[in-house]
Amino acid sequence: MAIQSTPEIIQANDRTCEPADDNDRILSIQSHVAYGYVGGKAAVFPLQCIGYDVDVVNTVNFSNHTGYGLFGGTRASAEELASIFKTMDGAGLLSPHRLLTGYIPNAAALEVVKELAQKLKSRNPHFIYLMDPVLGDSGKLYVSQDVIPIYKEILSFATIITPNWFEVETLTGIPLLSLSALRDALSILHKHVQHVVISSIPLRPWLSKVLPETMQPPASADNQQAFLLCISSSHTGASSHSTVHARVVPLIPGYFSGVGDLFSALILGAASTRSPSAFRRQNFIQQHRPHCHRRRPAPHKTHSILEFTNSLQHTSPEDRTTTDYDGPA
Repeated sequence: MAIQSTPEIIQANDRTCEPADDNDRILSIQSHVAYGYVGGKAAVFPLQCIGYDVDVVNTVNFSNHTGYGLFGGTRASAEELASIFKTMDGAGLLSPHRLLTGYIPNAAALEVVKELAQKLKSRNPHFIYLMDPVLGDSGKLYVSQDVIPIYKEILSFATIITPNWFEVETLTGIPLLSLSALRDALSILHKHVQHVVISSIPLRPWLSKVLPETMQPPASADNQQAFLLCISSSHTGASSHSTVHARVVPLIPGYFSGVGDLFSALILGAASTRSPSAFRRQNFIQQHRPHCHRRRPAPHKTHSILEFTNSLQHTSPEDRTTTDYDGPA
């Protein structure tokens, strides 16, 4: 598997920098907090800024992100979610062109979302579904074990998935310890889904040595563990091999929540219904259009937002409390 470097600037003639189509609605199904920016709070506003109408269904309604240690609120039951979807459908309001799903609180609720994704995909051959399989991070699950097999079933309905490295390991059962392991994991996922975006994977030596010279961290970098790699793999079916692109980004020290939610939203917002090959161009290659912020790659946008957030941060990571449920909402 060869990992290709994506140029920072190319000339793009396939599409002008216009707002999203008025009829191109997105249904967002994920967590909500009153205070802070995670889940839908991190995803919906950026999508609205680039022109999308976004219909929002909250899977949890919490006071704040659980990383604060103290939080309160409610989780939507499977029956409540099913009722919302049924009512929207009956009123003729359930016809999105895109679906974005994030944190789902339990297996029963996830089953309802799976049935919805299957229904929407059957209605529209150009339907785009981005599934962020919020399972955990850094070797720790956020959810119970019984949701894992359901996520594996949903893969076949998804157009794009955005797992982190731990979620890739969880979905495939393959520890990402070598290039061959990464290749095998992607092969398993591509049996079900066309586009796989690994949102973050530490730049280990085994991974660094296969990167093109133009993607290597600066020679002055003391520790390559301080870099992350974002990998996009697309499989069209015409070949037994997938096309892999990647971007190296510096790891910013600090405590950031909602990054994956923002990143997934930006990926979905840039996805094209016109050409499958346009996916990797729009999400991983900088388009040469002055002042056209929508055309900047999702990794670039996300990292820029993190840098700006970090410059304003006054609370150190040590001042925050980590709980057993630290991540998805």
